[in-house]
Amino acid sequence: MKRGIMRLNLFLFLFPILFTFVFLSSPVISASDLILAKVDRRIDLTSQIVRITTSLKVENMGSDVVSEVLLSFPENQANHLAYLKATLSEGKGKIKPSAGVGLPVQVVHPKDVPPSLTIYSISLPKGLGKGDSLTLDVLAVLTHALQPFPEKINQADIQLLLFQESAQYLSPYAVKVQSLTVKLPDARIESYTKLENAKLQGSELKYGPYENLPPFSYLPIVIHFENNQPFAVAKELVREIEISHWGNVQITEHYNIVHAGAQSKGEFSRLDYQTRPYLRGASAFRRLVAKLPPRAHSVYYRDEIGNISTSSLWGDLKKTELEIEPRYPMFGGWKTAFTIGYGLPLQDFLFGSDGKRFLNISFGAPINELVIDTLFVKVVLPEGSRDISVSVPFPVKQWQETKLSHLDIVGRPVVVLEKNNVVPEHNEHFQVYYKFNSLSMLRKPLMLISGFFFLFVACIFYTHADISISKSSASYLAKLQWDDVQATIRQVHGIISRCLTAHDKLETSLHDLSRTGDVQACKATRKSVDSSLKELYKELKQPLTFLQSSPQAAQILHKVEELVAKERELQERLIAKHTTVVDCYEKKLGGREIENRIASHQQKISALRREVDDLMDLIDEI
Repeated sequence: MKRGIMRLNLFLFLFPILFTFVFLSSPVISASDLILAKVDRRIDLTSQIVRITTSLKVENMGSDVVSEVLLSFPENQANHLAYLKATLSEGKGKIKPSAGVGLPVQVVHPKDVPPSLTIYSISLPKGLGKGDSLTLDVLAVLTHALQPFPEKINQADIQLLLFQESAQYLSPYAVKVQSLTVKLPDARIESYTKLENAKLQGSELKYGPYENLPPFSYLPIVIHFENNQPFAVAKELVREIEISHWGNVQITEHYNIVHAGAQSKGEFSRLDYQTRPYLRGASAFRRLVAKLPPRAHSVYYRDEIGNISTSSLWGDLKKTELEIEPRYPMFGGWKTAFTIGYGLPLQDFLFGSDGKRFLNISFGAPINELVIDTLFVKVVLPEGSRDISVSVPFPVKQWQETKLSHLDIVGRPVVVLEKNNVVPEHNEHFQVYYKFNSLSMLRKPLMLISGFFFLFVACIFYTHADISISKSSASYLAKLQWDDVQATIRQVHGIISRCLTAHDKLETSLHDLSRTGDVQACKATRKSVDSSLKELYKELKQPLTFLQSSPQAAQILHKVEELVAKERELQERLIAKHTTVVDCYEKKLGGREIENRIASHQQKISALRREVDDLMDLIDEI
């Protein structure tokens, strides 16, 4: 069953490539005066990142000078290509190459090339003449190129991966001699494509040598092997670099990590994992190592919950290493998020040149063998920086933002760099140039000094000045009058509240009447409420007279009068309802007849009660 699935995957993988090569017989690409005298390829599969190192000895057999060398990648590799670098090494030709210096590489689109093939052009520093030769070292780094097979495993299973390649070098040029070496994590391998010149020696699988290969030769191979290395992928990493001219560069890195290997299925047993972690969790990773710059200080490691204590830090004059452990072991498909922060000495990373300052610092993440799907690098410059420019050794998206921090006036300029599919090879130094006036450093200290100075002056003035209001002034008298108005309004509010309480007693007596049928008790309650309401209205006359005579109450008087009128109307309706219900009970009418007679009263009572409550709330706010 397993072999059948592998054959099917192999067929689906190879069919579009083989179909492509039918079109590549066109002389538009394959016709060239260049040949590859020797090709040595080495593929490193010891981690989740695939690194293909190729040594190409190029010879010009034609009469014309050649200024570029073409590289071809099939679709399955071009889609996962994260990094491509070509350098010159010592050759036997007349050209003196510069070892280690990357040559310009760009995508080209020759005619009649199907979309399943991507062509890159390497520009040579000097044309390659007739009979000359040179040697190119090409490094191609692929991410997400290893396919877990099976895709889902249990806690106790090991992680097996599939890698698909060609034993013969895919090139638009003829190849005289070529060989391939595949470096595996260890000697345990499930299966591999067995060809005539294939040989497995320990953890290395060798194919070739192959001689006299025509252009675009392709010999597919599939390797199924064990790899339990950490498949840590940062779906997003935000790296903030904040410069302080007071002597510090603060680095803050926010990680969203996922284990991108074979997905974990079934239940997780922490007991099994703790007792036998290398057998019951071989595919999981428990720790990550970050190589920080030397002299890093104030290092912290935390997440949304707080500080994570499962970390260790050590270093010397050359490096600082931080080993971190997540709160739980990371199995396939599991995610975690955390933040790493540390400070660096300013003099190690900030320099001056031609009247400008420039920051020279590494671009990528410090964690070993980490793949970053999306990386944001934010460089926060001091407030007042101008004439900002950026130099990055590879293409990135960039824009500027503004960040407001403590004691800022206009905010600090922020240079934002974005790049997708980032690997450790991108961890090169980049530069941010800007101009900054040193006198601007005094702005914040002067702001603090001025603030404290004016605070002390205000305190002295407050303690020595008499700022009390005279009791004979107009404003003081107006305040006293308004206080009297407010006290009177509170008195009116309290009287109306007591009236509403009396209304509630009438409603309660009607409920008791419907339950007990005691008409005499209901009439007695009515008599008591009538007496209470009369007393309340007598008590209400004095505050109303005061409000009507006070100029300060002119704005609120109409609301108070409206409240009194609505309450009296509500009282009349309640008394009418009460009288109707009592008469009906004395005549021994049915419940439905009683409801029909008081329906109009009840609707009006409900409306009036809402209006009274709204007016009470309004007066209460005043």
